[in-house]
Amino acid sequence: MPDLQRATLVPAFPAQPRALHLSLSRGALACGLALALVACGKSEAPKGPPGAGMPPPEVGVITVEPRDVGLLTELPGRLEASRVAQVRARVAGIVQERLFREGSDVKAGQPLYRIDAAPYAAAVQSAQATLARAEANLSQSSALAGRYKPLLEANAVSQQEYANAVAAQQAGQADVAAAKAAIATAQINLKYASVVAPISGRIGRALVTEGALVGQGEATPLAVVQQINPLYVNFTQSAAQVMELRRAMEMGRLKRASGTDAASVRLLLEDGTEYGESAKLLFSDLTVDASTGQITLRAEVPNPGMRLLPGLYVRVRLEQAQARNAVLLPQQAVTRAAGGDSVLVVAADGKAQQRKVKLGGQKNGNWVVLEGLEKGEQVVVDGFQKIRGTAPVKPVPWTPPGAQVAGAPAGAASTPPAVGAPVPVGGASAASNAAAPSSAAKR
Repeated sequence: MPDLQRATLVPAFPAQPRALHLSLSRGALACGLALALVACGKSEAPKGPPGAGMPPPEVGVITVEPRDVGLLTELPGRLEASRVAQVRARVAGIVQERLFREGSDVKAGQPLYRIDAAPYAAAVQSAQATLARAEANLSQSSALAGRYKPLLEANAVSQQEYANAVAAQQAGQADVAAAKAAIATAQINLKYASVVAPISGRIGRALVTEGALVGQGEATPLAVVQQINPLYVNFTQSAAQVMELRRAMEMGRLKRASGTDAASVRLLLEDGTEYGESAKLLFSDLTVDASTGQITLRAEVPNPGMRLLPGLYVRVRLEQAQARNAVLLPQQAVTRAAGGDSVLVVAADGKAQQRKVKLGGQKNGNWVVLEGLEKGEQVVVDGFQKIRGTAPVKPVPWTPPGAQVAGAPAGAASTPPAVGAPVPVGGASAASNAAAPSSAAKR
């Protein structure tokens, strides 16, 4: 009987209506599950005050503390030796020997070259012989004049003869003086045959070799000695900048740098590093270069390790004035645009607002803000990518890169993403919403 009933029931339901019945059943089941999920989601929604959601994002800020800040002017400059002397041959002759090592330090008066001195030694002997002859003639003429004097009183000789004897005596004296001068000249030339260093310093390469004929018709250059400790640094500044600086001082916006910093100059080398020794400002030129509109300044820089060399290009940092009630801000906190410079300031309601500022240069890698900020205001330095329009933010003290907070727990929250790092829209909210269907499915 069961087999017969099953056999008679099958033809009663055609294939197409049964498929439609199963499709309707599955659709009803899906609708039921969807309603259950909606109900479950509504029941699990956290109850709280209206508008409650994710906490405001944290941004790194620094608190404005106005103070007097020295304004550093960075100018291009070039080094030169404090003393330069060209070693030249002052007498003609053949170079017989070089007595120095190229690139070494020499002392004033140290022999550098030896020129053939034989002709000059002979000239000294000849001058000495001439002096001996002149002295003999002077002795004879002096004796004759001495004999004629009493004879003139006795009218034994004429007045003319006595005058001739006196003149011969005086000529002999002149000959002796000339012979002595000739000896001095010959001795000087003999001394010049040994070429010595005119100043103490470092000597460069030799410009002549042994066997060369020098000093023939002109003073032949043999080498160059430079004194490079200390060095001079010559740099220029625009006359317009100098005038603007003076006007700002007269208006009271700036004040003249005082104390030891007023004459302190720092040097930046070509690789960007700062030279360890401070230079001292010597003078500022009184005239403006008509072709460039620049004023020349000079400073003296110690060079004990001989690290700096003449001709080296450097950047000169000079503190010429101090800004009153200025603020130092990291460069990343300032936005520079054609319309002006600006920063983001966290207001009392927690919203970040743009503020126009006036910059006065840089100091130690920071911008010097002259106007636009008040004491106690909080300027955004890090976390710009977290700011969403007028949404409030949570200001936290900014820590410079590389600084570590002592005593931080091992499980502390991760560091906020760096400036410019992409942040997923929705963040944790998107993750929680994605997990909600799975929890509802489990229920």
